[in-house]
Amino acid sequence: MIEGVWSLHRRRGGELLASLVVTGGDFPWLHARVEPAGGLEDVRPLFVDELRLLERVDEDVEAWERAYDAVRNVVVLRYPDGRDVPEFLLHVDGDEAWWRWSDQAFDDD
Repeated sequence: MIEGVWSLHRRRGGELLASLVVTGGDFPWLHARVEPAGGLEDVRPLFVDELRLLERVDEDVEAWERAYDAVRNVVVLRYPDGRDVPEFLLHVDGDEAWWRWSDQAFDDD
């Protein structure tokens, strides 16, 4: 499940946004080449904003959390077998992506 091609989809409607072709990893992170599809350019500004705020996360963690929530509200990450990934932290920068994930949803309580 770790290797192969993961995919990024629009939460509403399920449109394929990008294929994420795994190129390696450094546990717990996976790294991939982004192969854009359809509407990736529509959501790319969310990833740009998230990375910009991540660089300054120590100054304002809440701003980064809001930016990442915006990403998660729009996209779904799927395993190579097509199942939705319950929890993930995904960064996209140009044609590169890296993420970590959990097979179980986190409890917000």
